[in-house]
Amino acid sequence: MQRRQFLSLSGLGLAGFMLPNAQLIAAEELLAPADVAKKKLLADTVLALAKQGGASYCDVRIGRYLNQAIVTREDNVQNVTNSESAGVGIRVIVNGAWGFAASNQSTPQGVAAAVAQAIAIARANTKIQTKPVQLAPTPGVGEVQWKTPIRQNAMAVPVKDKVDLLLSINAAAINAGANFINSQLFLVNEQKYFASSDGSWIDQDVHRIWLPFTATAIDKASGKFRTRAGLSAPAGMGWEFLDGNAADKHQLPGGVVGYGHTYDPVEDAIAAAKQARAKLTAPSVKPGKYDLVLDPSNLFLTIHENVGHPLELDRVLGYEANYAGTSFATLDKREAGFRWGSDIVNFTADKTAPYSLGAVGYDDEGVKTRKWDLVKDGILVNYQATRDEVHILGENASHGCSYADSWKSVQFQRMANVSLAPGKTPLTPAQMVKDVENGIYIHGRGSYSIDQQRYNAQFGGQLCYQIKNGEIAGMVEDAAYQIRTPEFWNACSAICDERDFRMGGSFFDGKGQPGQVSAVSHGSATTRFDGVNIINTARSLG
Repeated sequence: MQRRQFLSLSGLGLAGFMLPNAQLIAAEELLAPADVAKKKLLADTVLALAKQGGASYCDVRIGRYLNQAIVTREDNVQNVTNSESAGVGIRVIVNGAWGFAASNQSTPQGVAAAVAQAIAIARANTKIQTKPVQLAPTPGVGEVQWKTPIRQNAMAVPVKDKVDLLLSINAAAINAGANFINSQLFLVNEQKYFASSDGSWIDQDVHRIWLPFTATAIDKASGKFRTRAGLSAPAGMGWEFLDGNAADKHQLPGGVVGYGHTYDPVEDAIAAAKQARAKLTAPSVKPGKYDLVLDPSNLFLTIHENVGHPLELDRVLGYEANYAGTSFATLDKREAGFRWGSDIVNFTADKTAPYSLGAVGYDDEGVKTRKWDLVKDGILVNYQATRDEVHILGENASHGCSYADSWKSVQFQRMANVSLAPGKTPLTPAQMVKDVENGIYIHGRGSYSIDQQRYNAQFGGQLCYQIKNGEIAGMVEDAAYQIRTPEFWNACSAICDERDFRMGGSFFDGKGQPGQVSAVSHGSATTRFDGVNIINTARSLG
């Protein structure tokens, strides 16, 4: 899902980046302020109408979703899109059943019609619902605000400056040896107002940024080509993300540069061009068992697909079976103390992590966000659940991980920022590599495949290096690692310390029917896995 959406957004077809009922607007309108007092007045109207209609519970989300996308290739600007989508989503419980309706008419008449529709849907649902909705109690928080702590609003930067940046990235890559390069800039600003009959009125201003690119090098004699994508991660930040602060760079074995909370895309594009060309002559990997060293720029995707998704409670319960499958991590495994990984493996879910894509003050059910354990000392201890699910786990408080990608979409359980805790013993990537006799060191996300229960998978990368007797022995091509989730994490033998902790992330993570997208980060330090099967993806069995 992530790969397909990324590819569609990398071309000219930016329709996927526009939300339901979105309209194209001038760039200046991205900065138009919202009136919180008007939102509260409209929300109070909804809550009163829902109560009059017989709802025992009601929440309302008044949303304004702003997107900007700029797409370039070499010295051409292919597309600039500014879009806005605004409206109201209303959710009610009547006689123990949910009802939801939405309207793009943010007027008393518009929301009155939506409330009536939501109540009618809830009453219809009572006829087929076997058990009443059981909501975990959530105290009202009154009137509060939360904002992504940005230093500079990326939406306020002139489009010309953004285009100039992308074209300078492209020029740097071409001058460094790339034959082709495409680069994009994606900006999101979610202005979300939530109110509920629990007594909460929550105004949030959420910002995200991503600058991906792909450089291509061609051997004109043979027609062979290789690519290298950018190694940065999307972030919950403003324009300051592109400062390229040298203090936040990580000099890694093999000459690769890792990026933390700031990014230097020109520097990375130059490296990408050179490395794409080096891949043209790199030897193909010899398949077999290797000790695997994974940079956070690669490991984040494995965490996302084989830890984050299988520990979503709705997926565990089978609600997501039609879209990317269910989960092997069934509830009985938690009760039995299932060993997910080695003793040093600790996974947390965290909706508060600074700079992360998923950071908010409150989720889309008005629950204050927090951090909690999923895997502790290698043992499965918990899942990710919302207000109407968490009682199944024997808990009485939501985890705070409900999200809707639009005012028009109903909120449901979405993945939090799931991260692997760094090691407690001082260890750098260079020291880790020095201790490996025969290994593969992988950076960046590549192609991947996952089964329908998140149990079997394989992952490639952007850059793969062979390790021989504690030294980087050169680049190799066509490498991918095969895993069974518990076997893989039980093979985890070392994790670098917190100095190397970095985040990767998915800007367009898909789930649900109708489909919704969310953005989520995954942190780790460089991590070692012993005796992992490496396949050669270029080898033909025919």
